[in-house]
Amino acid sequence: MSQIFSVDELVPHSGRMSLLDNIVAYSENWLHAEVHITADSMFAEDQGVPSWIGLEYLAQAISAYAGLQESARGEKPKIGFLLGSRKYVCSVDYFAIGQTLLLKVTKELQAENGLSAFQCVLSGDNITATATINVFQPDNAEEFLQDVIS
Repeated sequence: MSQIFSVDELVPHSGRMSLLDNIVAYSENWLHAEVHITADSMFAEDQGVPSWIGLEYLAQAISAYAGLQESARGEKPKIGFLLGSRKYVCSVDYFAIGQTLLLKVTKELQAENGLSAFQCVLSGDNITATATINVFQPDNAEEFLQDVIS
């Protein structure tokens, strides 16, 4: 895979809720993305962005990975759901203003029913965060949500 994609082409978030800045590199089983922390970043506080937001950064990197897979099949990116994470550990409490974070997500498991697990690493200047993230991407998110609601 060598085509360059923008975040907007791959992630079905919009406006300020689209948190990734760049897709750096990808292959069949992984994706690397970047987030630049600024005073205008969503969730920014005086100290920076709370490190627990790193889970959402990683989840959006997984969404970008899924968007790549869908693009390869000629489809548009679909909505997915973050089911949970195991062992999210971060070396800092806040991501400081001015830092650039590198997100690395690697597919570990993908089931036929839309469930997937990813090994995730977030890194930056003196920052390391890791997690295993489980996601679910139904074939039809609207139909799935109607079934859940009823």
